[in-house]
Amino acid sequence: MARRGKTLAFIEVKARARDDAATEAVTTHQQRRIVAAARYWLASHPGDAARNIRFDVVLVVPGRFPRHIPAAFDATV
Repeated sequence: MARRGKTLAFIEVKARARDDAATEAVTTHQQRRIVAAARYWLASHPGDAARNIRFDVVLVVPGRFPRHIPAAFDATV
């Protein structure tokens, strides 16, 4: 999780041997789990509920710079 200004980003980091494998690792099931964890966090920290919420993904592949995908998915999964 990271805060910047009025935005609160929940960030999933996936490390895999290949870029496509890292991308595929963020399945719909995984997204639902991340959204559920975010909802739990927001219920426990009501001061953050007024922030803009975003779900980012960072893909880590050996020999490459990490790839940050802002707003990779939303809470409607």
